Amino acid sequence: MTAGKHDTGAEDRATSCSQNEVNRKLKYISLAVLVVQNASLILSIRYVRTLPGERFFSTSAVVMAEVLKVCTCLVIILLQKRFNLKETLHLLLNSIVFQYRDTLKLAIPALIYTLQNNLQYIAISNLPAATFQVTYQLKILTTALFSVLMLKKSLSRVQWISLLLLFAGVAIVQVQQEGNKEASMANQNYMVGVVAVVISCLSSGFAGVYFEKILKGSSASVWIRNVQLGIFGTALGLLGLWWNDGAAVAERGFLFGYTGMVWCVIFNQAFGGLLVAMVVNFHVDLLFTAGAGLVIGAVYMYSLPRSPSSSVSSSSSSSSESSALPRTDRGVEMEAFLPKCTAKQKGS
Repeated sequence: MTAGKHDTGAEDRATSCSQNEVNRKLKYISLAVLVVQNASLILSIRYVRTLPGERFFSTSAVVMAEVLKVCTCLVIILLQKRFNLKETLHLLLNSIVFQYRDTLKLAIPALIYTLQNNLQYIAISNLPAATFQVTYQLKILTTALFSVLMLKKSLSRVQWISLLLLFAGVAIVQVQQEGNKEASMANQNYMVGVVAVVISCLSSGFAGVYFEKILKGSSASVWIRNVQLGIFGTALGLLGLWWNDGAAVAERGFLFGYTGMVWCVIFNQAFGGLLVAMVVNFHVDLLFTAGAGLVIGAVYMYSLPRSPSSSVSSSSSSSSESSALPRTDRGVEMEAFLPKCTAKQKGS
């Protein structure tokens, strides 16, 4: 009996190690795809917004991306229900209509995300792609600050230093670009782009933390949440389209200016699946390299694990508060990638 239990335990540990190895590989693949998707999205938006001729309506692109997100999530939910239309409709009716208070919680983040998506088009249309990418990393700073203020999270000394370096790196890049504004292309306003990306970073940080706060302890799936967000996002996007481009859209049409590349941008933004990048010529000098280097170093430092001593001191000072807070979904997902077989083997 003892030998049988030992063999079963060894098989379980081997299975766990194999699963952890698969999860680790999936993690790195996902990170690589995410990097390519983000880079290709910024470059492709920059490309289609700086082409000569009449531009498409960015407000319509935001609405179309939201519609595609909702449609994709609905198809995934239908697949999960094995194409049982009755069960799918019952789930959607119960999650969205009957639990309307839970649905209404997502109105605020949907409003902020819609604002952020529109500001992203404005910023990329007025800033070089590289400058936007570096400046947009301020969302790490805003997310950290909102996490401290709203979720009462504590940051280590290294994380605070990394945030200061992040801010310094972005500031250096802005100084470098300030001296090159004369060489910017026509129909671009550098200051408008900077203001748009800063507001976008603020909205991104607040929306992310707020979304995390209201979803703690929620049992709804991520696909249901995205449907709820998409419904509000589509409605708010249509309101913004009517307010900003209503007359022009009524005259020229919702899909005015849409080309194959514009559709690629919309699909990339909606799904993150089309990773087509357009190379943008950009002169990199010493100041920009120094600023971007500080930003990259700051992001790396901020992601470092906290030292055991700081973790012990932090947990002892606020154990009552931290024990009452549930783990975030993202934390649970990241822990799933960590190997646990070594610890089990030592314990056995």
